[in-house]
Amino acid sequence: MKLRIVTYNIHKGVSTLGSRPRIHALKQALTGLRADMVFLQEVQGRHDLLALRHSGSWPSQGQHEYLAEDHQHSAYGMNAVYDHGHHGNALLSSFPIVSAFNHDVSDHVFESRGILHCVVKIAEQDVHCYVIHLGLFAGSRLRQTQSLIEAVESTAPRNAPLLIAGDFNDWTNALSKSLRERLGVSEVFDRRLSARSFGDYLRRLSGRGPRKSPARTFPSAMPVLQLDRIYSRGFEISHASVLRGASWARLSDHAPIVAELTLLPERADNPARSAEPEYTNDQLQPQQ
Repeated sequence: MKLRIVTYNIHKGVSTLGSRPRIHALKQALTGLRADMVFLQEVQGRHDLLALRHSGSWPSQGQHEYLAEDHQHSAYGMNAVYDHGHHGNALLSSFPIVSAFNHDVSDHVFESRGILHCVVKIAEQDVHCYVIHLGLFAGSRLRQTQSLIEAVESTAPRNAPLLIAGDFNDWTNALSKSLRERLGVSEVFDRRLSARSFGDYLRRLSGRGPRKSPARTFPSAMPVLQLDRIYSRGFEISHASVLRGASWARLSDHAPIVAELTLLPERADNPARSAEPEYTNDQLQPQQ
């Protein structure tokens, strides 16, 4: 089955300067992408001050609910909580979300971070989806990546299909190697060796393998930093691109990544145990 996957840091649905609402234009833009799943970061679940300031133009429901089309399911992981509201990560899905749980991976009091883990039922397979927004400090990101690896290893069967996407804040590309080695994932911009490329020919001779260079997504007006990622396991990667241009730059400070993937048939050597993690009822997040 072919899927279109998007990851996008939406900057809480407001402009970078002036905090003017961009959430309506974001909804229109995301609808136009016709994505099967959208991994969102900096999603405003509630913001009383902006709702009061922009009365009549601010959605009455959480942004994840507003952005989800009628046929989509949504899940929200609340990370940062303050007197007038909260924000976090979200997943929008055209397929049923079987369960959702938010792992708190906050590393210090100045940043509230979480990993939203959703199990999505696609073509009779349980696909484990992890929505990520890691910290601004290198040490925090290393520890949070280790927490991600441990979460995946403890909640997903060994060969279950995975999608891990979001804002890794990893502009030095220091985290990809451990994710590939421990979880067996590939990043959607990993290049395969091609006989038509002289550079890849030299890499083949040297035994170094394909070039692994994530896309530049920040700032959206002129991307220079490699912050956002989509990693997959159990999928064939057909195409990936960064959406750039003035219209996207007006919506958020990050540019979205769109990837075309094909879900591979279920492997016979998958463990027989259930793919659904054993969370208690009070840990599960409500889905739309």
